[in-house]
Amino acid sequence: MKPTFHLAEEEKDDAQRASLLEDVAKEIAAADAYVSGLETKTLLAGENDRLNAIVTIKPGAGGTESQDWAEMLLRMYMRWSEQKDFRASLVDSTPGEEAGIKSATVLIEGENAYGMLAGESGVHRLVRISPFDQAARRHTSFASVFVIPEIDDQIEINVRPEDLRVDTFRAGGHGGQNVNKVESAVRITHLPSGVVVQCQNERSQHKNREIAMKMLRSQLYELEIEKRREDLRKLDASKPEISFGSQIRSYTLQPYQLIKDVRTKVERGDVDKVLNGDLDEFIRAYLLYRRDLDAAPARK
Repeated sequence: MKPTFHLAEEEKDDAQRASLLEDVAKEIAAADAYVSGLETKTLLAGENDRLNAIVTIKPGAGGTESQDWAEMLLRMYMRWSEQKDFRASLVDSTPGEEAGIKSATVLIEGENAYGMLAGESGVHRLVRISPFDQAARRHTSFASVFVIPEIDDQIEINVRPEDLRVDTFRAGGHGGQNVNKVESAVRITHLPSGVVVQCQNERSQHKNREIAMKMLRSQLYELEIEKRREDLRKLDASKPEISFGSQIRSYTLQPYQLIKDVRTKVERGDVDKVLNGDLDEFIRAYLLYRRDLDAAPARK
C-alpha cells in the first residue's frame, strides 16, 4: 500500500492532490505532536514530577490592571488543564474590587501535572493597552505564579496540632447561602514556619479544613525541598530564583503581539492561542532547559 504522499504525487486532479497533501500535513503534525509528547515524558523524571500541582496566582503592584492580568493567567492554566484532560479545582479565590482577582489557588490533578507546570513559577509580565484607562494608554502589569506539588499519602509530613492556629470565617464571593452565612471557610497558620493556607471553596468546614491541611503539608514539604536546593543554587547562580522578583515570561499585546520566555528564549506570536492554554511549547522548552542546567555540573 502506497503512502499518502506518493498517492498525492501521482494524482493528476489538482483538487484531489490538494486534499491528499492536506491529509499528509495533518499526519505529519500528529506525528510531531506524538514524538514531542514522548520526549516531554522522558524529561519528567524528577522526584515530584508525577504529582498533582497546586498553583497560586497573585497580582503585583498596579491595582485593577494587575488583578485583571492575574485572572487572565488563572484562565490560561484552567484552559490548559482542560486540554490535557486534567481536573482543575479552584481551591481558594479572592476577587478584586473592580475586576480580576487578588489571589487564587488551583489544584490541578493529572499525571505529571507538577512536572509540567513547575517551570511556570515566577513573575509573568503583560504589556497592553489598558481596558481600564479612558485615555487608552499602554500599561505594564505583573503577576506571580507559584507552583508546588500536592503531596501524596506515601510521603509523611509531621505536623503537630500544637503548632497550628486554626481560624474560621465566613466565605466571600458566590457560593450559596450556606457558604456566605456560616463560618465554613478555614485558615490554618503553621506557627513555627509562618506558613498560612486557607480554603473557602466547600460548603463544609470539615472539608475546607481537610483541603487546607493538604495544602499546608505540601507547602511544608516544599520548604524542606527548598533547603536542599539552596546548595545547588549557590553552585549555579544562573538558575532562576523562585521569587516574586524573577520575571520568567513577557506577554506583549501592544504595539505588537509577542510572548517571549526569558529563560528558554522561546517566542510565540499567536498570543490568543497561548492565553487560551496552548503552553506545551513553553513547557517542553523549559524541561529541556532544566535538563541542561542539571547536567552542567556533571560536565564540569
